[in-house]
Amino acid sequence: MPNNGGSISTDKYVRKIETSLQERLTIFLEIDPKIQGFVILKLATKIQKDLLSQLNDEELITLLNYPDPDEVTDILQLVDERRAQNILEKFSANLKEKVEFLLKFNPKAAAGLMNLDYVVAQSGDGIHKILESVINHEKRNGKFPTILVVENGKLLGELPGHILITHSTGKIDKIQSLIKKLPSLAYDTDERKVVNSFIKHPHDKVVVLDKDESILGIIHSDDILRLLGKHSMKDLYGFAGVDSEEDVLDSAMAKVKYRYKWLILNLGTAFLAASVVGLFENTIAKFTLLAVYMPIVAGMGGNAGTQTMAVTIRGLVLKEVDLKNGRRLIFNEVKAGAVNGLINGLIVATVAIIFNQNPALGFVIGIAMVFNLIVAGFFGAVVPLIMKAIGKDPASSATIFITTATDVLGFFVFLGLASLVLK
Repeated sequence: MPNNGGSISTDKYVRKIETSLQERLTIFLEIDPKIQGFVILKLATKIQKDLLSQLNDEELITLLNYPDPDEVTDILQLVDERRAQNILEKFSANLKEKVEFLLKFNPKAAAGLMNLDYVVAQSGDGIHKILESVINHEKRNGKFPTILVVENGKLLGELPGHILITHSTGKIDKIQSLIKKLPSLAYDTDERKVVNSFIKHPHDKVVVLDKDESILGIIHSDDILRLLGKHSMKDLYGFAGVDSEEDVLDSAMAKVKYRYKWLILNLGTAFLAASVVGLFENTIAKFTLLAVYMPIVAGMGGNAGTQTMAVTIRGLVLKEVDLKNGRRLIFNEVKAGAVNGLINGLIVATVAIIFNQNPALGFVIGIAMVFNLIVAGFFGAVVPLIMKAIGKDPASSATIFITTATDVLGFFVFLGLASLVLK
């Protein structure tokens, strides 16, 4: 069962399928069955399920003959449980055994991400015995396995494959200095913690251990990259207020369904900001230059709030911060907002004094800038923490509330100060 996904480019097929709403199945069936499974794995979840539901069992079984068992498991988890069981019964004994084993685990935990592409060697095994295990594995699976070395059932590390060539005889215990240490994780470790492990401490693989610390499987960096790609796209859609299930070629009404609630909420917050501006209508009419600087106050506040929000969401994703321990984050972001406000406030105040010959206006815009960047730092940190705590996606909801805070409070301070200072 050779894995051809790494050597054959599937991107062109993915692009065709994703941009062809009416002809997806036709395009997919024209693809060589040897790479159909790898194409499926790269598609958005909605498209995956749509295509799989249209394939008959024979077509599905054929494409599942080529990916690795962990990838077969990922695909089977996208179809109805009863259908998946029927298909599983038609697999070869070797594949069925491996997939059934992988299906036992939570797909959102470390064990759900692992593969079985490894062999286990005892610390006292001879090179010849290890080489025999590697050859047998490669014959069955078409891939060179990771060689994991254990002693008394406990993981020692990985024996690099090139050792089998350079040391044709002898035992591992005589070359233990060549064993490479590998990080390990418990089988029930949350997938986000698994991703965090690869991000914070870059490595090419991690071993998944059972409760008794015996080896269950192995996770490669390629698996994490695929997972990160899916999460990144989901976060990107949410950040823009677009539902992750929306497809590029969905009908106009489908797009309205996915987006209207966020646009209505944005409309309401826009009216709120406009009402604050309306309170100072006479001041703006008297000092028309204020209208020129209002977008600067709002824009800088919104951008600073978005920057803070991005940092906060990254901390939430990596499990580095939550509402309970977020006080330090909030304090640092407010402090950073104050310093950035002073820097940018001085710049815009200088511009107002030089070009408008109005020191009072420079003072007002400078103070308003400092205040609004402090507001941006505070709400940019607090809002995502609150949204996460109440079970809402901070990427798709926080930006609306942060922008509202910086617009409303920024305009209020700017125009309020102007009405008091400018005569």
